Amino acid sequence: MNEEGAGAFYKGIGPAWLREASYTSLRLGLYEPIKMLVGAGSPGAGFLSKFLAGAISGAIGSFAGNPFDVLKTKMMADKEAKGKSMGEYMAEIKKAEGLLGFYKGLNANVLRAMINTGTKMACYDTVKMFLVTSFALEGLLLQFCAAFAAGFFLTCSVSPFDKCRTILMNQDSENKEFNGLGDAFLSVLKKEGPLGFYKGFIPIWSRYAPTSVIQMITFEQLKRLPFIALA
Repeated sequence: MNEEGAGAFYKGIGPAWLREASYTSLRLGLYEPIKMLVGAGSPGAGFLSKFLAGAISGAIGSFAGNPFDVLKTKMMADKEAKGKSMGEYMAEIKKAEGLLGFYKGLNANVLRAMINTGTKMACYDTVKMFLVTSFALEGLLLQFCAAFAAGFFLTCSVSPFDKCRTILMNQDSENKEFNGLGDAFLSVLKKEGPLGFYKGFIPIWSRYAPTSVIQMITFEQLKRLPFIALA
């Protein structure tokens, strides 16, 4: 706030919207059909089969959203530029690194998305089933509690990948400090220890909990629409 003003909290919001429009739409939209493909659609399906369905849908969504993730990360990290448009950042990346520049950190991003979506969807379904059978919850309260719990487990599993993904996307392509996900992981572990992967845990959970609630409640309501239910 002191250094950049209130607007700094919304740097990169353009590509963040585009990232959610591609990544989140695909991973949530593909989860139900992929559940059927991997045999996780029955009421008695196990946690691992649901995790697999979420991981596959997350990987597909992440590949589509990676260019916007790169843009978002670059815009958020830039403390000097003021008033630069998303198009100018895109031109800079393309000029310096070509089209492959938009896929920096892809391996970390895809793996993160697989863990993210697999954990969120499997935990949400599992917690929801537990709340129904143990406490007879239903409706919005059921969806809220299941999504809030899923947000916590999601934060625990994804924080290390978020840390590594961010430093991989922020590094200079000409003077790379890290050669990949494994290198970044070992560097954080060596310099900061295991707790280094969980720096900012509370703000990360503060982000994932409400977004998980909003996404999952919206997801549940959309599934009830006649044209979607028939499909």
